[in-house]
Amino acid sequence: MTASKKDPMQAFKARVLVVDDEENQRRGLSSLIHGWGYEVRTADNGAHALEVLETWPAQLIVTDMMMPILDGAGLLERLREQANPPLAIVVTAFGSLETALNTIHQLGAFWFLEKPIDPQALKLLLNRALGARRLSEDKEILERQLGIEGRLAGLVGQTPVMMELFGLVQQVAPTKASVLITGESGTGKEVLARAIHQLSPRVNEPFVALNCAALPESLIESELFGHEKGSFTGALERRAGCFELAHRGTLLLDEIGEMPVSTQSKLLRVLEDGRVRRLGAKSEIDVDVRIVAATNRKLEESIAKGGFREDLFYRLNVFRLELAPLRERMDDLPLLAETLIHQLNSKHGVKVSGIEESAMLALKRRTWPGNIRELRNVLERAVILAGEGLIRLSHLPVAPGTDAAAAPSNDPEAIVIRVGTTVDDGEKALIFKTLDHTKQNKTRAAEILGISLKTLHNKLKQYGADSAES
Repeated sequence: MTASKKDPMQAFKARVLVVDDEENQRRGLSSLIHGWGYEVRTADNGAHALEVLETWPAQLIVTDMMMPILDGAGLLERLREQANPPLAIVVTAFGSLETALNTIHQLGAFWFLEKPIDPQALKLLLNRALGARRLSEDKEILERQLGIEGRLAGLVGQTPVMMELFGLVQQVAPTKASVLITGESGTGKEVLARAIHQLSPRVNEPFVALNCAALPESLIESELFGHEKGSFTGALERRAGCFELAHRGTLLLDEIGEMPVSTQSKLLRVLEDGRVRRLGAKSEIDVDVRIVAATNRKLEESIAKGGFREDLFYRLNVFRLELAPLRERMDDLPLLAETLIHQLNSKHGVKVSGIEESAMLALKRRTWPGNIRELRNVLERAVILAGEGLIRLSHLPVAPGTDAAAAPSNDPEAIVIRVGTTVDDGEKALIFKTLDHTKQNKTRAAEILGISLKTLHNKLKQYGADSAES
């Protein structure tokens, strides 16, 4: 079980610029808005506001219309010339609603308030304008990622099947709907679940993941619903379950098809009632949790065999997303490899820049039964072996079903071992070739060979090489 939560105190503090030529009005609005948690600055006319915005880009503006030098209308006209102007709430003294709406529409303001200002109405408008601003910014970022990079909240791909998936994720993420993710093992179902959470209004709340296949039947209910002290042998203290930990956030039930039928009925009740009872407790607790379930099984077949409840399936299968296996999206392999290499460089402290053409061709010839998880494992080994520069063919393991003796020998880092070579001589050749690769860095060579530094020194001493280099 894993959980993550962003600290709301680290959230971005929105900036509001108050523009009014009347000092008392300007100070009063500034104090009021600052009290609601915004960062506030002021300007006494439109020209002054433009100067402030050059060095202090605000997300929102509250502006009067009648001001000297540059009035509110002139300010909004100038702002419309900018690429990403702040949203404006205009304070007006118009005589009619129709005149106000027409003027606001022509100027491109977010909305208006009539004098005297109602503080609660202003607070509501600021919240709505900030929400609209952030949605617009998020959409712009997503479109840029999708169009240029082929990335969406941790997901990677530019093939038609992935672009279609990205579109569905953007549609379902902002809702409260339960999502069922299907796909073969290793296709990235948890990454997809986290993307849904990241793009939802629950992003600043917990994301909790539970692997239903990793727990025995006797423990899964305790993990899901929690337990009271003494409720069973070994329950030494009260413990909150996944539903409580994920309150207001997202709960991923991975490998949901492996959940015992007896637990499925209790899960269904929680989903229907929105209430959970810890094991051994007398009362229930209200929970607000968005459910994302994932499975590599065909649940319809499990239902037919009595291994999965049909009513639970319908409850979970509100919106289904299917991840294609890697073999059906091989055009994404270079982009996936680039992303994984970047992650693995950070993990292992190496500087691999890419993959040479022959190695990439070899990767594309594989069938990848383990999908992206298998690709990551292959690249992790290759990144460690390469250390820097490009991943070469010699850094890749021989694909299953390939004759090792038939592997190409024209790579300068390849080791050719002919029939009749003794195990000791083969081992010696491997150790010396690895030392050449690491520029005689024995610590690094030992890591690559999977042996201790002491063992490497002993081998070199056996070969008479260690003392010769010392």
